[in-house]
Amino acid sequence: MSVRLRKHRSRTPAILATVLMTLGWTVAVTTGVASPATPSVNTGPGARPAAAVAAATFTDDFNGPAGSGVDGGRWQHETGDNVNNHERQWYTSGTGNAALDGQGNLVITAKRENPGGNTCWYGYCQYTSARLSTAGRFTQAYGHFEARMKLPRGQGMWPAFWMLGNNIGSVGWPASGEIDIMENVGFEPRTVHGTLHGPGYSGSGGIGAGYTLPGGQAFADGFHTFAIDWAPNSITWSVDGNVYQTRTPADTAGRQWVFDHPFYIIVNLAVGGYWPGDPDGSTTFPQQLVVDYVHVTSGDGTAPGGAITGLGGKCVDVAGADPANGTQIQLHDCNGTTAQRWTVSGTTLRALGKCMDVAAANPANGTKVQLYDCNGSAAQQWTRPGDGTVRSLGKCLDATGAGSANGTPLQIWDCFGGANQRWNLPAG
Repeated sequence: MSVRLRKHRSRTPAILATVLMTLGWTVAVTTGVASPATPSVNTGPGARPAAAVAAATFTDDFNGPAGSGVDGGRWQHETGDNVNNHERQWYTSGTGNAALDGQGNLVITAKRENPGGNTCWYGYCQYTSARLSTAGRFTQAYGHFEARMKLPRGQGMWPAFWMLGNNIGSVGWPASGEIDIMENVGFEPRTVHGTLHGPGYSGSGGIGAGYTLPGGQAFADGFHTFAIDWAPNSITWSVDGNVYQTRTPADTAGRQWVFDHPFYIIVNLAVGGYWPGDPDGSTTFPQQLVVDYVHVTSGDGTAPGGAITGLGGKCVDVAGADPANGTQIQLHDCNGTTAQRWTVSGTTLRALGKCMDVAAANPANGTKVQLYDCNGSAAQQWTRPGDGTVRSLGKCLDATGAGSANGTPLQIWDCFGGANQRWNLPAG
């Protein structure tokens, strides 16, 4: 699918208005623009790269009361219509089209209705559905991304589990990259597609393949697991653990490989469009995309990066292991958790899919050091001149009050060579 949703009146804007502009890679969704250019293949059972022991970085099992909404700390609703793909639905917010069922599932429901009286690109909207993303909540480069889902059935249905590069706000699509982990179109009930889109290989020219269930089964008959294993210069797709394609930079025929930075996740159910075609008299409504879980793990069996230690041998720690923007970065006893594992990527320091950041890019002494979405700003550039200090905006990373107690907040301060401004960083 096209990445852009149109904005209407005062409704929630399209995701491009909220996408942050990050380059680089470390701890971290798009339906394809059109059908993949590569013919469908079915290679049979294969051994999926092992990820069972990897560290969990994102987990949503959709546990909650029936009728409740998704966790707003993990997901946001993207609303509006989509003229680029000629989809027919209006994506809504709230629980009317996306709600938990009380049995550990998220249910995205496509309905033939228009209770809001919304106007789509083609006139009065005929359908509603939902599109959810982790933009601004969770991004990651590399690892194992997996969802267990039961797909809808019928002509015109277009469910997808996909990813977009989180630098889309600065470089646009397709330069940002798009990884379609799973797409299905209703006229192919037995087949799903996995596709890459990038500069020079997007839309109908995307690079991908399909996987077809054996024995006449349809993906709407039961739950199936859709996954990718993503490493530097390699992405492997699997269905129910059966590998059916691997793509590398060699597949781009010399064009740019843009899958080397964090991406965010999207799960949606579209109605109609160029690829699936519109619903017809055989299509029944409502239709449901039922999602049992979405899980993401790091790629190597351990959380990436290592500890940053400072005064008193304490570790630099994300308070409460909370990945929300603005979370205080502090000192704490070292415990080996992902909240204390930092990756040095260029001049950025990253944990839990976010960057170490000087609040509001304020260079004043005492300014809070926090976790924030990576955005490439000067407030997230940290240099190491070789004297043990770590510097941003001309100031030093500093343990407040020269304290080493658990919970001591980190700040920036004029550099003076104190022990509370000396740090040991992981290799990077």
